[in-house]
Amino acid sequence: MEETNTNTAFLLTGGNIGDTKTYLRKAQKAIETKCGPVILQSSLFQSAAWGIKNQPPFINQCLVVRTKLSAPALLQAILQIEKQLGREREVRYGPRTIDIDIIFFNNEIIIQPGLQVPHPQMQHRRFVLQCINDVAPQMKHPQLHKTITQLLAECTDPLEVHKIC
Repeated sequence: MEETNTNTAFLLTGGNIGDTKTYLRKAQKAIETKCGPVILQSSLFQSAAWGIKNQPPFINQCLVVRTKLSAPALLQAILQIEKQLGREREVRYGPRTIDIDIIFFNNEIIIQPGLQVPHPQMQHRRFVLQCINDVAPQMKHPQLHKTITQLLAECTDPLEVHKIC
């Protein structure tokens, strides 16, 4: 895989099928093996499903990873991890065993086919902001020039997010 200097990536992991906490642990282990060490992790947060509402609630967690991988190589690695953990992409916003998204990659703005960083919808999703706020409240969005705390305060997403551990 393509390698560069050490990068810092903020990943959001989540799921709502099966033993979600076990899937989150397995995803973190696989990320550490394939991508690099997890240097920070948020608490686990539960929220109702976003998008398609009649499905089980999601559990999400933010992982901050130090990686030598480039952003495209990191994306390929996490797509492989999702597949290994039973992720099936049948319905957009549908139920899943595991979902891993790149939210931030260093302070970069990346717009490529299949890869947009920062995640283009993060500021509209309370569950994403709550997880990141747990580990990096003063992190600034490189396009919006606001901290995660500010984005969370301004977020109009009505879904409640609860810390579960």
